[in-house]
This record gives sequence, structure tokens and C-alpha cells, in this order.
Amino acid sequence: MLPQALLNLWRIYDFITDDLKSQGGTSEFKGPWFTNMDCIVTGDPMNVHHIMSKSFDNYVKGDEFREIFQAFGDGIFTADSESWKYNRTLFHSLFKQRSFEVLQEKIIHKKVQRSLLPILDHVQQQGSVVDLQDVFNRFTFDNICSLVLGYDPNCLSIHFPEVACEKAFNQAEECIFYRHTVPMCVWKFQKWLQIGQEKKMTEAWKIFDQFLYACIASKREELSKYSRNQMGAETQVDLLTALMRSEEKGQVHDDKFLRDAAFNLFVAGRDTITSALTWFFWLVATNPLVESKILEEIKDNFGAKEKKHGLLLGMEEVKKLVYLHGAICETLRLFPPIPFERKQAIKADTLPSGHHIDPKTMILFSLYSMGRFEDLWGNDCLEFKPERWISERGSIVYAPSYKFISFNAGPRTCLGKDLSFIQMKMVATAILCNYSIQVVEGNCATPRHSIVLLMKHGLKVRITKRGI
Repeated sequence: MLPQALLNLWRIYDFITDDLKSQGGTSEFKGPWFTNMDCIVTGDPMNVHHIMSKSFDNYVKGDEFREIFQAFGDGIFTADSESWKYNRTLFHSLFKQRSFEVLQEKIIHKKVQRSLLPILDHVQQQGSVVDLQDVFNRFTFDNICSLVLGYDPNCLSIHFPEVACEKAFNQAEECIFYRHTVPMCVWKFQKWLQIGQEKKMTEAWKIFDQFLYACIASKREELSKYSRNQMGAETQVDLLTALMRSEEKGQVHDDKFLRDAAFNLFVAGRDTITSALTWFFWLVATNPLVESKILEEIKDNFGAKEKKHGLLLGMEEVKKLVYLHGAICETLRLFPPIPFERKQAIKADTLPSGHHIDPKTMILFSLYSMGRFEDLWGNDCLEFKPERWISERGSIVYAPSYKFISFNAGPRTCLGKDLSFIQMKMVATAILCNYSIQVVEGNCATPRHSIVLLMKHGLKVRITKRGI
């Protein structure tokens, strides 16, 4: 299968989808004997349910995964067993706090009002073209820095400055994708010689680690000057501060733990949101009927009163927007931010599809393919239809996580799922209520080869003023 895959690299996601359809949803991939790249690729919901839930303990990330994603450290995305359970319990206790939700709302409002809307205003006044994906990349990087570290690097400003830590983070992710495309012996040899992508990886990793460790040292110094009582127990604090405060309860976290936790939170809260927002606005801009229905829903729910520039809908308000929720779900179905999920078997097993699994077999779920199977979503599965997610009563339709797996499934279901929807809705309503987005003619919406499903050429648009 490798020669065909290489020939179809330019359309690899659709090539895998076509192959899985022809194979009944599950396919065996055979690489050259010396590469150790053999794997099972599946988009069968029953296989996903079996691996992610029923036989959860038998399928892990594995040591090879941790080597490829070495920059992630021992964070929640690469951890297994007890280490993963500890990380998940810790983050769950932080995310469920009301103060965390309030802080996120405050950060989003501030960034939209002071950066996003003024920049879009500037762009539309100039009549220039802007890459909306780059705007979202910068917006989400600033947001996640503020939320995790309590520091805003101001990547999103009118002059679109080059920020070293943001550039390094992007480079590290590109290098991680490269490690997926070649045998391990190849990239390890390059790492030893410090050439090619591995040299870039080392440099990027060093820059971003310097940034994270400097923030950790600064935060420890800041907290040492104040007692908990001085700062207030219920003060809205960033996640790094919250993790350091947990040490007062006997949970000792060294700087390496804090670094790994921060890096993993960056991955979870930055690129995935950028991807979702980029594809959402492309789909809405190219489907004017959907756009008009979203605007109509906003107007119906919040009246015809004029909104002052920059006055945003809050967390509770956006929860009322059912059609917008459906449009976001459709976006995630067609263009899941993480196109593949990877697992490795501990013991021999047989999948519901009948495929035998040997110990250490690598299994890839194609999330991209699962959103394009007619037997799961109907003959109109390639159409962008938010109505798919709305019942006759007007409520949101639930899809089981092993069918709609954009937020993972089973015990590893994303802890930030609800907050991600809220953030996307707040940004979407802020932009759509103020501006009309027109995709530049000739802009090709092609997926980039990456661990996150971004657009290869960005999303080039023109912006005009609007009020509803």
C-alpha cells in the first residue's frame, strides 16, 4: 500500500477514506519490512468503541508514541496508566471550577475587544486581504498563554509581529509530523547528526522550553511574595498558578511537571481551536444560507437591539445558539482538528471487524474518514448541513463519541469539550455580527500535512462591515 499512498500524498486524507470504504471500514497497512511501519487503519465505530472503551486497558499510547512526541514530555497526551490517571484527575479538578470558566470568558472578551475586532476593522478599512487562519493562530496562542501562564505575548496585533516562542511552537509541531512520515531509524539518525528536520526540532524545542521555564520561574517568584490570603482563595488565576497552589495541599510538582503540563495544554487549547475556527468560517462563507440562519438565530435570541462595537455574548448566552452549535459540529465532523488518533495493543486481541491484533500492533483511527462514511451519516455526508445536529423539537442531537470522535472517546474524552464549544461560539458570534467574510477567489482550501488539520495555504479573505 505504501507506493499508492506516496503517489496520493497530495490527497492522503481522501485516499485513506476511499481505501477504508473499499475495505469495509478497516484496512491493513504494510510498509517495507525494515521500517516497522505496519499498522491497522480503521474508521469502524465498533472498533473505535472496542479500543477506546470496552478494552481501554489493553490499548495505550506506547513507548514509540512517546518517542515521536518527545516534546510533549510526560503530559496527559502521552501518558498511560497511573501517570495518565493522575494528570486527568488533576486537570478535571481545575477545569470544573467555576472560577476557571469565568477566567476563560474574561480572557476571550478582552482579546476580542482589544485585538481581534480592531484588527479586522483595520483590515476592512484598508480593503486588504488577510489570512484568517493566521489571525486565529495568533488569537488562540495569546489566549492559551493568558489562560495557562497568565502572560499575553500579544502575537495578535496590527503589525502581525514574529514572536519567537509562537514560531518555535509551530516548528516543533511540523517536525513531529515529519517523524510520522519516515522510519524511526531515519529521524533518529538525523537527530544524532543534528541535520534536517531534527536540527529544526532541537532548536525550536530549546526556544519554547526557555520560554516556558522562564514563565515558571517568574510565576514562582511572584507567588513567593504573596500569601494565599493576600491573593484571595477564590481569585481567578491562570492554570500555572493553580498547579503551584495545589502544592500547598501536598501535591509536589517540580518544574519539569509544570513544563509538561503547560505544553500539553497549549496543544489542547491552541491548534485545535484554530483549525476548527478556520474550517468553520470557510464553510460558512461558502454556504450563505447557513450564514443567514446563524445570524437569524442570534437576532431571534437577543433581539434587534444594537450591540455596541466589541460587546460580546457571554458563556451563558451562547449556550442558547442551537443552530450555531450544529454548524460547529458539522465543521468538526467534516474537518476534525486531529485527523488521526493512534493506539498500540498490549496483548493479542480480535477487533469487532474480525481483524486479529498482535501485541504491539499500531492502530490508527481516521477521524477524517469517519465523517465521510455514507453508512454513518447518510448519502449527503459530504454536505455541510447543521440541521443534521438538530432534532424536530429544536434541541441538539447527540451522537455517540465512537461515531463522532472529534473530542476523543471513552475514558480519554476531552476534558475541555464544553469550554471549546463556548470559546468557538463566542468568537464566531463576535465576528459574524460585525463582519461579512468573503473568501478570495482562487484560495484553495486544501488540508495541510500536519498532526493538526490546518489549511495548507491559509484562509485568504476580504472583510466588509456588517451590523445585525
